[in-house]
Amino acid sequence: MKLSLDSFPNAPADWDIKTAEVTAKNNGLNLSEDHWDLIRALQEYYRKVEFPKLRQIKDALEEKFHSRGGMKYLYQIIPGGPVAEGCRLAGLNIPAGAVDKSFGSTA
Repeated sequence: MKLSLDSFPNAPADWDIKTAEVTAKNNGLNLSEDHWDLIRALQEYYRKVEFPKLRQIKDALEEKFHSRGGMKYLYQIIPGGPVAEGCRLAGLNIPAGAVDKSFGSTA
């Protein structure tokens, strides 16, 4: 599947697909369509909510990906934490509480 910026209408202005791919590769991820779906979902959520909070993001992702297994499924495709790592891939600020400095990504 050929991706273009048009596929990401809610992306931050300074975000691009190549940067997401490089970030993923550096973290041992090979991006699949499911990863791109997560990136789109996070970008859309951040566009709608002015100050996203960790619990709200997790709830929104649980609902959006419920048919695939919700957060459990997202942790399978992004073991480093679907919120923290997903936000990095999507070019978004990581919400408070998603990263524990002593353990790394927790959400």
